[in-house]
Amino acid sequence: METEIPRMLAARERILPERFTFHSSRMRMKHVSREELAQMDRESDRCAAELSDAAVDVLGYACLVAIMSQGRGYHRTSEARLHQVTRDNGHPAPVVSSAGALVEGLKVMGARRVSVITPYMQPLTDLVLDYLESEGISIVHSISLGIPDNLEVGARDPMALVDIARSLNTATAEAVVLSACVQMPSLAAIPVVEKELGLPVVSAAVCTTYRMLDTLGLEKRVPDAGYLLSGRLP
Repeated sequence: METEIPRMLAARERILPERFTFHSSRMRMKHVSREELAQMDRESDRCAAELSDAAVDVLGYACLVAIMSQGRGYHRTSEARLHQVTRDNGHPAPVVSSAGALVEGLKVMGARRVSVITPYMQPLTDLVLDYLESEGISIVHSISLGIPDNLEVGARDPMALVDIARSLNTATAEAVVLSACVQMPSLAAIPVVEKELGLPVVSAAVCTTYRMLDTLGLEKRVPDAGYLLSGRLP
């Protein structure tokens, strides 16, 4: 959230007139487990209040699996609750979750069958896949990297995903989710994998940026961030 999304917004500033500031508030989480994710989610109200102190125009809840591990459809509950927190604080702002953004980004592209890479342990990956399927998105194939340490996830070389993506079964897929996790870097690899596979390639961070721009009523175009942010969608 604090690296790739500002990087995309900065790249957009090179071609379009809007300018952005970026503010963040952290929920604590060290090991990516269902228990720590639940505790992390309980801190989200505090973060929404802190960020709304700055009268921001949109809030992004970055952790996809923290939402998806709370049960099907939870992104709608979370987004509505956190928006109410900003209203109660006197600075109402729309809230975008990476979980909801991934679902919506895939649907905007018309992608109903996808192949997915996650950094999570397999039980959490299973929750993510179930969540996507409950939203009408079929999973063709998935690869779970099985990394429990959150810092290790964030320190990965994004270009390592190029080789991993070659192992994905994409025979009937309509899109690839190169990183179903905002924490796992993937931005640099997205155009490379998209060219190799001949399919639209997204990440949780790309979809979150798309939905933020859409929420703000701005042109949804970012250089070198894949098809969703190419400006070529009908």
